[in-house]
Amino acid sequence: MNLSVYFVTPERSDRPLAELVLAAVRGGAGVVQLRDKTATEAEMVRVARELRALLAPLGVPLIINDRVEVMLAAGADGLHVGQGDAPVAEMRRVIGGRILGLSIETLAQVQAMPEGVVDYIGVGPIHATATKPDAAAPLGMAGLAQIVRAARVPAVAIGGLGLADVAPVRATGAAGMAVVSAIAAAADPERATRAMVAAWEGAA
Repeated sequence: MNLSVYFVTPERSDRPLAELVLAAVRGGAGVVQLRDKTATEAEMVRVARELRALLAPLGVPLIINDRVEVMLAAGADGLHVGQGDAPVAEMRRVIGGRILGLSIETLAQVQAMPEGVVDYIGVGPIHATATKPDAAAPLGMAGLAQIVRAARVPAVAIGGLGLADVAPVRATGAAGMAVVSAIAAAADPERATRAMVAAWEGAA
C-alpha cells in the first residue's frame, strides 16, 4: 500500500466526488479515504460502491472512515477509526484481514496501541485545519517525529498539510501525508496531487 499521498474526501466539493477522486488518483494518490460524517448509511454505501468500482481496477484501496457497516456493505478495502470510535481490537475482529487504520493525537495513544492490530496510524493534526474543527491541538513536526519514532507501524501525517509540508513530513520518517483541501480545493486537483507525489519522491 502506497501511503505517500493519501487523499481524504472533503465533506463538500464543487466537483462531483467521483471526478475529484479520479483526478487525485491520476495524479498519483495511492490511497483514498471516504469520510462523510453527515451522510446517511444508505447514501454512504452508494457512494462507496461507486468509488470502489472506480478504484479497484486501478489497484488503489478505498478506506472508509469510521463506519464499519458501510465498509462491509460496500466491499471496501479497509476502515479507519478514531480514538472516540469503537475499540480497534474489536474492529479488527469484525473486518478480518482488511486494512485497519487508527487516528493518533498523542504519544500516549501510540504507546497504548495494541500490538499487531492496526496496519497504519494517522497522526495529527500537524497544523490547525478547517476541515476538522473539533481536532486536538496541533502537534507540529516535532510532535509528529516523536510519534513516528514510537510507532511500530507506518505513520501518515494529517492536518492542514500542503505541498510546502512534504519535505518536513518526510524528514520525520513518516510513511506519507493525508490531504483534503490541498487536493480538493485546488484549481487542478490532478496537477496538485502530482506535484505532491513528485515532491515526496524528490525528498527521499
